[in-house]
Amino acid sequence: MADVAAEAGVSGQTVSRVVNDSPRVDPETRVRVEAAMEMLGYRPHRAARALRTGRTQTIGLIVSTLATVGNSRMLQAVADAASARGYALVVMTLAGPDSVVAVFERLRDQGVDGAIVLNEATAFARDAGAPSGIEVVVVDSPPDSRFGIAQTDHFTGAVDATRHLLDLGHSTVVHVAGPARSFAAAERERGWRAALGDAPVPALLRGDWSARSGYAAGLQLDADATAVFAANDQMALGLLRALAERGRRVPEDVSVIGFDDLEDAADYRPPLTTVRQDFDTLGAAAVEMLVEAIEGARTPAFSSIPASVVIRASTAPR
Repeated sequence: MADVAAEAGVSGQTVSRVVNDSPRVDPETRVRVEAAMEMLGYRPHRAARALRTGRTQTIGLIVSTLATVGNSRMLQAVADAASARGYALVVMTLAGPDSVVAVFERLRDQGVDGAIVLNEATAFARDAGAPSGIEVVVVDSPPDSRFGIAQTDHFTGAVDATRHLLDLGHSTVVHVAGPARSFAAAERERGWRAALGDAPVPALLRGDWSARSGYAAGLQLDADATAVFAANDQMALGLLRALAERGRRVPEDVSVIGFDDLEDAADYRPPLTTVRQDFDTLGAAAVEMLVEAIEGARTPAFSSIPASVVIRASTAPR
């Protein structure tokens, strides 16, 4: 640190303030100190900084599974956003609903400053309650004053998806829903029902987010169905396979829309019309909310990220 101070022409205390991101450093001095740190290859010692500040600059990420593409995409988004804020990330997966308390305890033992709980795992966190000594933000959750909440506007996205199909002239829309315990799945189902309005409400088909479950739903689809809203792109992929095996053309016979806009969605056959969920913005919002809480700033306890329909070749007028 002394070498950095000498190179930048400042005191060691000023270098310490820059390292600890103190607001008591003018921008020009900060730039000069950071340039000296870069030139000399100086890297702050995380353990030493933890002793000074009482914070480890580490956050936990709790997830029920990384097998779904959506959760994996969120992991990447959270990791990128945490790194940009100078925080390390510890990932914990749940073995079941009873393990969330043990996971919180392990994170506390590791000295994390806070935790983000993803998607299906949020239900377990709400059941367990807020842990003491750890700031927590949950991704996709009903209102809960114990936590900060960041979520996609699943309801409006589902309304827009369903209305897209109705506006194409389809008399109704079948829904392949996600898991019953999932908040995101419930909100997408709620949006579907709201958008149908006076249209007939077909029997609900339920999957587990996997392409296999979408395939199974496609095999059960009524022969007279002309439009399907799948609650995620993976289930839509399985649905497309089932429809192809049944000799039903997409979109000539059946229009299909998904949700998420995964990277491969544009390469499905046909390219999938879907609802784009902005994982990068959602991950950044969750990290920002958590870091601000850790660092004592007053921030909104709720953030909702819009979703938008992306029209491709899997939907067509009836």
